[in-house]
Amino acid sequence: MQSIVNSKPGTIGNVAKLEGGFRFLSRVTAIGLTPGCPVEVLRNEKNLPVLLYSRDTMIALSRREGEKIILEVST
Repeated sequence: MQSIVNSKPGTIGNVAKLEGGFRFLSRVTAIGLTPGCPVEVLRNEKNLPVLLYSRDTMIALSRREGEKIILEVST
């Protein structure tokens, strides 16, 4: 398991865990990122937001937010 910011583009997996306060958890669950949800990392370049694809939606997260989302990588 690894955080989304440590994942390479093209990585596919499921959200294993969300770490953070109530405000963060409320925001990410409202956009559909919940434990068990499938995620693909589309773009992850240093100093830029992380671009994800999940539930037929592209999602941009700050690097700080991406550190709080733990991904279980599919093999």
